Amino acid sequence: MKNFLFIAVLLSSGLSGSLTVYAEENQARAIMEKVDARDDGDNRTSDMKMVLIDKHGKKRTWDIHSFSQDKGEDSLSLLFFNAPADLKNTGFLTWDYKAPNKDDDQWLYLPALRKTKRIASSDKSGSFMGSDFSYSDLTEPVIDDYRYTLKKEMKVAEHKVWVIEAIPRNQAVIDETGYSKSLLLVRQDNYVIIRSVSWLKGSHDLKYMDVKKLKKIDGIWVATDIHMTLKRAKKTRHKTIMSISNIQFNQKLDPNTFTIRQLEKGLH
Repeated sequence: MKNFLFIAVLLSSGLSGSLTVYAEENQARAIMEKVDARDDGDNRTSDMKMVLIDKHGKKRTWDIHSFSQDKGEDSLSLLFFNAPADLKNTGFLTWDYKAPNKDDDQWLYLPALRKTKRIASSDKSGSFMGSDFSYSDLTEPVIDDYRYTLKKEMKVAEHKVWVIEAIPRNQAVIDETGYSKSLLLVRQDNYVIIRSVSWLKGSHDLKYMDVKKLKKIDGIWVATDIHMTLKRAKKTRHKTIMSISNIQFNQKLDPNTFTIRQLEKGLH
């Protein structure tokens, strides 16, 4: 009887709200673990087109060929620019580590300078080649770096989604990603994040990510059309549209593909 009385006191004292928050955080964490565990394929090749649009509507288009491979729990990726001419053979290599205490490695090769630049952690919140994607956006977030809270459920284009708030656990995460918090919309049927809003640290800007097209290829859900938009006071400051095509999984990729030597050598 004492246990029941103790619970009644807790509920009547307002701690029921705390228990509700705790439950919502646990549920949100469980959802994000499934997002993280979702099969995203292996030994993948694809073509990418990125269109950068400034506030005046002026466009610049990039053509990119990409490779990715899993190495144990880690993910490796390599991008090469095919166009425009001034960026041809520019390469970008990422070693994305699963271990939470290990910083991801990224290198950018600039053929005009014949120089490979390692992207420092302090630079990962910066723009990737002038696009609305940051260097940090091109790696997978570490689950343990955030506190998650389930805010509500809703529908997006007839699909049920969870709306989850992600708050960085410390300033180091904020500094590296550039975001002070994010809202993530996760589809309930496949655990794909189809939309997000992120608050940029020390700024009034918001960054919106929107998956416009989602396809199932070889049993794997793939976002093939992604819009990343930077806004301030609801006005678009810049926008990047990423379209992905010719997606193929289970290709024969040499592990030596994902090396600094290959990055500097280029596609040919």
